[in-house]
Amino acid sequence: MTAPAAGPDIAIVNATILPMGGAATIARGTLTIRGNAIEAVGPAGAIDVSGAAKTIDARGRVVMPGFVNCHTHIASNMLLRGLLEDVQLFEWLSTMWRLKRNFDPDTLYWASLAGLAEMAKAGITSFNEHFDAYAVEPQIEALQRIPLRATLGYGFADRGIYASITDWSWKTLENFGDLVAKHHRSGGDRIHLALSPHAPYSCGADMFRLVRAVADAEKLAIHTHLAEGPQEVAYVADTYGTTPVKWVHSLGFLGPDVTAAHCTQLTDDDIAIMAETGTRIGHCPCCNAKLNSGTMRLRDLRAAGVQVGLATDGPASHNALDMFQEMKFAGMVHKDRTGDVEFLKTGELLEMATAGSAIAMNRPETGVLAPGRKADVIIVDLDRLHCLPVYDEAAALVYSARADDVATTITDGRIVMEERVLAGVDEAEIRAKFREKALALRDRSLQAGT
Repeated sequence: MTAPAAGPDIAIVNATILPMGGAATIARGTLTIRGNAIEAVGPAGAIDVSGAAKTIDARGRVVMPGFVNCHTHIASNMLLRGLLEDVQLFEWLSTMWRLKRNFDPDTLYWASLAGLAEMAKAGITSFNEHFDAYAVEPQIEALQRIPLRATLGYGFADRGIYASITDWSWKTLENFGDLVAKHHRSGGDRIHLALSPHAPYSCGADMFRLVRAVADAEKLAIHTHLAEGPQEVAYVADTYGTTPVKWVHSLGFLGPDVTAAHCTQLTDDDIAIMAETGTRIGHCPCCNAKLNSGTMRLRDLRAAGVQVGLATDGPASHNALDMFQEMKFAGMVHKDRTGDVEFLKTGELLEMATAGSAIAMNRPETGVLAPGRKADVIIVDLDRLHCLPVYDEAAALVYSARADDVATTITDGRIVMEERVLAGVDEAEIRAKFREKALALRDRSLQAGT
């Protein structure tokens, strides 16, 4: 006689479910998780939850995919948050580099833990990390304790303020297969590696060509900064006589495996190239406005069929790892920019922060609640004074909700935070250690003038 099948590992019941991916809202729904994947999602009563190892009653709450942050810098930028404000991009980068040159593995480990904790508590379950010339391994170690889904882009450069890492960049690129064998698709496929040439003003043509060759050989994603601001545009025009997009395209660099962050300075020809090559974009509206980098031509990019995801950038330039802020500001700035209040509706902003961002960072296994997709799920409590009354869940999420409204975060089927408490880590210890390490880094870097 065959034994009855065991129930799901997790059953979330009585929820308002926003599946994303174009699927309709389920007013009273159930979602079940088995292992690291979503087993079923649908109306209450249509899904068997008997025998569930754990049942979560989400009555009065919203269940949706975890946010996907398709461009950020957590380890480095956690250490730089609030260090320098009210300056232009190149001047800002130059000052930040004074601290980056003094990073050490232990400091990066605690900074990584702090960034992972902040994202988990804000409902970000997946992120696309661009490392600017510093060690990746401390973050890989931190991801064992707070297991978010991550693509970790090793950063390369060979000129400008990053010239000191030239030799390391070439050596690492030429032997990148060793890192792939060690770390790529580790953590049960949660952790991917990527290649992150910094930008057109910090990498030369040969470096972009080698990155493309390594990406093709190892089948890796690429993550870079592109057309970020007026200073970059001026540099590329003076140096190469063209635009940043046209220059990297002439090197055979662009393609659907590339996530290009920012892209605020695009011409009509640039947009056509992005569409033709299938290059994806990580849109960081808060950071771009703060650094006066410009507002991306989102309407034109969408009309051309370019895939755009939403991102926070790092907390040095945005100051928060909060996709709620990013959605709200994106909605407001683009309505103002286009003069069209109907542009970027609330549902579109939610899609851009979840399913759209997952595609933009080449992690299509997440961002949507559907059977077989990875179980990256958040539960958001909208029964808060700043959200009530909730006439429409999407509107409340985009324009009223905040990061601390996220009650529970699940990544890869594992509960990372439940009722605002992180699982398996001491948040107070993380805060104390991070503060201690960051202040020591600041003192030895800035006071010594190095």
